[in-house]
Amino acid sequence: MKEMQEKYFYERSFHERAFRFIREHKMLLPGERVAAGISGGADSVCLLFVLLEWKRRYGLELAAVHVNHGIRDRAGEDARFVEELCRRLEIPFFLRETDVHRLALERKCSEEEAGRDFRYEVFREVAAEFGADKIAVAHNLNDRSETMLFHLFRGTGIRGLTGMQPVRDEIIRPLLWAERREIEDYLREIGQDFCKDATNEEDIYTRNRIRHHILPYAEREVAAGCVQHMGQTAELLAETEDYLERQTQEALAGCAKREGETCYILDCRAFITFHPVLQKRMIYQLVKNLSPGARDISRVHVTDLCNLFEREGNRRICLPFGISGRREYDKVILERGQTEPFLEAGAFQEAAQESFHADFSVLLVEDLPKNEENTLIFPQNQYTKWFDYDKIKELPVFRTRAGGDYLTIRDGQGRLCHKKLKDYMVTEKIPQNRRELIPVLAEDSHVLWLVGYRISEYYKVGENTKRVLQVQLITDCGSSSTEEKNGGTCESSLI
Repeated sequence: MKEMQEKYFYERSFHERAFRFIREHKMLLPGERVAAGISGGADSVCLLFVLLEWKRRYGLELAAVHVNHGIRDRAGEDARFVEELCRRLEIPFFLRETDVHRLALERKCSEEEAGRDFRYEVFREVAAEFGADKIAVAHNLNDRSETMLFHLFRGTGIRGLTGMQPVRDEIIRPLLWAERREIEDYLREIGQDFCKDATNEEDIYTRNRIRHHILPYAEREVAAGCVQHMGQTAELLAETEDYLERQTQEALAGCAKREGETCYILDCRAFITFHPVLQKRMIYQLVKNLSPGARDISRVHVTDLCNLFEREGNRRICLPFGISGRREYDKVILERGQTEPFLEAGAFQEAAQESFHADFSVLLVEDLPKNEENTLIFPQNQYTKWFDYDKIKELPVFRTRAGGDYLTIRDGQGRLCHKKLKDYMVTEKIPQNRRELIPVLAEDSHVLWLVGYRISEYYKVGENTKRVLQVQLITDCGSSSTEEKNGGTCESSLI
């Protein structure tokens, strides 16, 4: 009798905390229709029972969606488990299947990214078919903490440090308040089984390494309850981000004017009265409005555009997607026009390794940093290089070395000459097992840059250079497996 009472009160307490979180974030209204992503794991099974209890108390039309990625041998067993559970609970069940390996090859992305994108495509497709108002997914507080650290290590701003959001458009996360151990305790108390994904135990993904090593160490050696503390911090940062977003929109209303669909005009005198935080946010917002996506817009582009407000003169900055910024007297004009020949979206994304991506922009020489002798100050960063933009005649791409590749170097008399890339690697004693792994930026067979070593003498910036192509190669520590694409790091790492 005592055990039954304890079980009842534990279950009731868990439901009440979940419902308090749902109400606090205005996730659900009585009678709404919800499509829930149910993988069969502990989190999603718990989500199903929480939504069922909400349905019993307040009314809810609920359907379960299961996606079989075709990766694991027992994926079919998981699908059957969820289907049987839904049959027992009398919940409509939707199954979708795909070959994620094939899908990743078609979309030229990692299997993790392909699987995540396909899941959300399916969720939205089923939600439309079922007539659902919301899509419920089962991320928990540990997932949110992992995302915060993941974004922090890669480089992020306030938006990225909030981790996953309880509500984002039609996506809701009713379990984002609960730790993983609480979820498993709840299922144990109600006697409900769940599936275990063996890939969650492997360390092949960055997120799993954070999950298995960093967070447990922090909990054990730094501060007990750190996951709860990070969740509280995420809520505070989300409130801060909401406030700053409102301030950004108010600031834009006071200094920016839209001209048609592809142009914004900013008043310099009004713009510089705002705090630098709002200045960067305003510029990023406008550039994002002009671009088809924020993926190729980086912090360096925002900084370059903000520099246009610092001093007068006719200057111009070129960005991806044909977006440019120019200073004209007391105004800065941001517009999208004809794309620069080598700044097509994704032009430099053909890196041989997915662990790299490039930021690139065209700069006028007169605006580049100089010393007291009026000599250009070249970047000292190993992964940021300048090239004479006007010497590039064909689209350069990142790739690994290929037969016929060569560099332009200077011989003993200072004359330019070609040297086979293979011979250069031998001369530099680059280990043979590393030669196929080093990215090169090349125009056809002419190597502009052997990353980590040198750039071609032919493309170097000189006294006759008018425009500079700045390329910054950024190492990437992995992709997020549990955050939807429009909430990922690329957008949130800027401001």
